[in-house]
Amino acid sequence: QVQLVESGGGSAQAGGSLKLTCVASGYTDSNYCMAWFRQIPGKERERVAIIDSDGGTSYADSAKGRFTISQENAKTILYLQMTNLKPEDTADYYCAAERATCRDGYCYCPYEWPYWGQGTQVTVSS
Repeated sequence: QVQLVESGGGSAQAGGSLKLTCVASGYTDSNYCMAWFRQIPGKERERVAIIDSDGGTSYADSAKGRFTISQENAKTILYLQMTNLKPEDTADYYCAAERATCRDGYCYCPYEWPYWGQGTQVTVSS
């Protein structure tokens, strides 16, 4: 059973930085995609950044140029480095994971995200 545990949330001033960490356990191999989502109460969950099983990354427009997703330790530790924070980045941040789908040597993320962490709160003040 895959389990995800986030940490690193907290408060920051606008323009400041925070680094979120997600520790994964229960992976059966390295073919996993991971992502960071965020949610403001009353609003839909937004995918902030994704890293696929080959290490490729993509970002929401709101995160481009400010956030960096990365991983280490055989992909069991996921990071989200957030810089130049804005008050609109205030949200609950969640780590998510899924197994990549691989066929004929090509792997892709199915975007189903069956595994979630409990979330960590980020508050940015102006």
